[in-house]
Amino acid sequence: MREAMASAVVGDDGHGEDPTVNELEERFAALVGKQAAIFLPSGVMGNQIAVRVLTQPGDVIVAGRNQHVVSFEMGASARNSSVQFALVNDSAGVLDLNDVLDVIDAEKDHQPHVSMVSVENTHMPSGGTPWDVNDLRSLAKAIGERPLHLDGARLFNAVVATGTSAAEFAEPATTVMACLSKGLCAPVGSLLAGPAPLMERARIERKRLGGAMRQAGFLAAAGLVALDTMIDRLSEDHLRARRIAELFSEAFPEARYDPTTCRTNIVAFDHPQARQIVGELNALGVEGDTLAPRRIRFVTHAGISDADVDFVAEVLESFKPAAS
Repeated sequence: MREAMASAVVGDDGHGEDPTVNELEERFAALVGKQAAIFLPSGVMGNQIAVRVLTQPGDVIVAGRNQHVVSFEMGASARNSSVQFALVNDSAGVLDLNDVLDVIDAEKDHQPHVSMVSVENTHMPSGGTPWDVNDLRSLAKAIGERPLHLDGARLFNAVVATGTSAAEFAEPATTVMACLSKGLCAPVGSLLAGPAPLMERARIERKRLGGAMRQAGFLAAAGLVALDTMIDRLSEDHLRARRIAELFSEAFPEARYDPTTCRTNIVAFDHPQARQIVGELNALGVEGDTLAPRRIRFVTHAGISDADVDFVAEVLESFKPAAS
């Protein structure tokens, strides 16, 4: 990636003249089967631009209560777009179709207009759960003309875990976002794709949010390497995460964590001493964090080796959290 970045041909992306950025956007749009794509500094910006082009102030977005766009973007949708959320249960990583339709049907009862539905694939808080593409298709069909936004920050983890192509996952969605800087290992960057007219509007919103870049081709060059060389290796992250999930399940039987629910690269489970456990494990060199006061998360990536997994096993073999 660093070699590609050093030798990248660049231009002024603000005027659409950076050939490396243009190549990356075209490559991603083709991968997800959309007309056009736009290169962005972050996945949060991708989600926020999707909200801006698919909604009007005062509208409602139906989403899972634990989704990134709801819980991990610092209230950005309300701040940036003056919209509100109707939250449904997503503890299993997906949205129940009847829950979504109930919210939409409530418009007849003088409730605010539902302008879009948002889903997350993989669903990070539930443990990197991938959607079944048939469920996405059913959801898109059921909501009719309303747009569906796919927060695919870890879209390619879902691709590798399920054998479903990125284009198949994205087909039911109006817009789709994917990160280059997570499992795909690029130092920075995400992409948002959709119909060409929407992406033209997205470029305006990117500028409004301060995301327009100039000679950004050196960043896009890393993104091209990511798409070319980093997708297939995600299976290694998944295997290591499953082994770590098994280790945590054995170490904390009281959590009743089923390691078979770990299908991608995220180990996530509930424990009443979550913050204490994470803090003490971090001090021992096993680094993770909490998603909520009683929910633990550990993530595998290209920087985690089999030797690191062995180290986790050694630490957990004798680990007991201190009495609180």
